[in-house]
Amino acid sequence: MPRLSEFQLIAQMFAPLATAPGAFGLKDDAAVIPAREGADLVVTTDALVEGVHFFASDPPDMVAKKALRVNLSDLAAKGAAPHGYLLALSLPASIDMPWLESFARGLSEDQAEFALSLLGGDTTSTPGPLSIAITAFGHVPVGTMIRRAGAVPGDLVFVSGTIGDGGGGLAVLKGEEASHSDYLISRYRLPTPRLALGQALRGIATASLDISDGLLADLGHIAEASAVRIVLQAEHIRARMYLRRSGATAWMRSSAPQPRATITRLRSPRPRHPKTRPHPSPASAGWSRVRVSCLWMRREGMCPFRVRAIGTSER
Repeated sequence: MPRLSEFQLIAQMFAPLATAPGAFGLKDDAAVIPAREGADLVVTTDALVEGVHFFASDPPDMVAKKALRVNLSDLAAKGAAPHGYLLALSLPASIDMPWLESFARGLSEDQAEFALSLLGGDTTSTPGPLSIAITAFGHVPVGTMIRRAGAVPGDLVFVSGTIGDGGGGLAVLKGEEASHSDYLISRYRLPTPRLALGQALRGIATASLDISDGLLADLGHIAEASAVRIVLQAEHIRARMYLRRSGATAWMRSSAPQPRATITRLRSPRPRHPKTRPHPSPASAGWSRVRVSCLWMRREGMCPFRVRAIGTSER
């Protein structure tokens, strides 16, 4: 089936996704995001390229959801509630109408799940690989966006979800891993943005980001922005045992595309939740001996590590 023209594509495939009043049914040159009293607008963007971030054989609806969700995960890490997004597609000749119909269906399903609207965008032809760029918009109460630069010595690091699943799925698709293949592939293709968690941690987390470059690299981003050192206790890091067995610590330091289903957050250990054990004073206990209960964060699978000041000697 021949592909529709650009304006036909917009009218048939994407205009039905423009549900927000400010999108004007994609019939104008720009969209309006109404100002919200007492709120800041949070903006993030990510691009996915075929052969780099997804495979040509991946289902089109999963590709659409992944492209949207990696942006929603960024909003989640900032504590933002999603509002809408812009979509720019660079389409090679191999992309046909059935592919686009499935792609639009995936976007529609996720818009319903995460309560946001397409606001506009652009489509163009390309001789190169398929490219998908999304810019997402969200809101937070004024001054409450959780930045990278906020960690202080004594904070604890919490990682939601399980490290390495997305990298494990990539390894399966590349023929490098065989166990638990269906689950790992689903984690690679379909990340889970933790929007409710992010919003709940406004005013609690001192710094935050989503893990997309690997645990060590992304913690390094927080450490650099906050001018602190972050000390990890590897035995406390949640990872599937079969990934630990097959990849040693590669799952922790991998820079392969991750599922972006995890959020790294830091918070002061005080005030303490009543169900946690008392934290030893940093002055009286070596960092390697600190142990903290995860009971109150168990639903999100979060376990803590320590942050220390730059220049603190190793123990």
